[in-house]
Amino acid sequence: MITGEQVKELRDKTGISVMQCKKALEEADGDMEKAIAILKKNSSDIASKKADRDAKDGAVVVKTSGNKTILVTLHCETDFVAKNEDFTNLISKLADLALSEGVEKMKESSKAMIDPVIQKTGEKIELGEISETTGETIGNYVHNNKSAVVVSLNGGNTDLAKDIAMHIAAMRPEYISEADITEEVKKQMKEIFEKEVADIDKPEDIKQKMLQGKMSTYFKEKTLLDQSFIKNADETIKSLLEKNKASIKEIRRSTI
Repeated sequence: MITGEQVKELRDKTGISVMQCKKALEEADGDMEKAIAILKKNSSDIASKKADRDAKDGAVVVKTSGNKTILVTLHCETDFVAKNEDFTNLISKLADLALSEGVEKMKESSKAMIDPVIQKTGEKIELGEISETTGETIGNYVHNNKSAVVVSLNGGNTDLAKDIAMHIAAMRPEYISEADITEEVKKQMKEIFEKEVADIDKPEDIKQKMLQGKMSTYFKEKTLLDQSFIKNADETIKSLLEKNKASIKEIRRSTI
């Protein structure tokens, strides 16, 4: 006969519901290790059945140790589960493992960590973007656990890196500098803006100036170094970096 103490012990070890623990113990004839193996198999089976469902919600977390910063994105189906304690504990443990053992080791161990939480929450859960950033000057910003930015600088300080990370999260630049804008993108945008000025009743040279103005404005709004700093509209990110004798080394970001 399966006792309440056995069920409690199994639940404490696995976090799985009382009913599932009781069934596993009954199937294992009271053998604790066998019951744990049964629950792991059940977790894996449940995860496989949910594999084709959409996991469009989730959370991001950033953790730092020494000169290494890890960004982990974990997807689920609903915001309700994204705020669930089991889910938040899971993403925290995944980030801790990536910090201590490395990203690849974490990926190898992730399925065994994720499957039991799928079993408990009833939703598909899967890893999203994972990145590791190293350097002496790193700052990060996380907004509502739904978007995160990590910035590594050459020179400057961590407060500056954090400010730029916050700026990126708010302004969402598509390019770091003008050099990152491809000729193909420029061509596409030129075609779009040409249509906008085509029917304007102005001389051709004026139309060309309007076209160039539209393109210049558009790309400045999309380019990090040309954007006005959110904390001081009188300076650009480029001038802010120059003032602090710093430059962008690396940017990592993820948004749910």
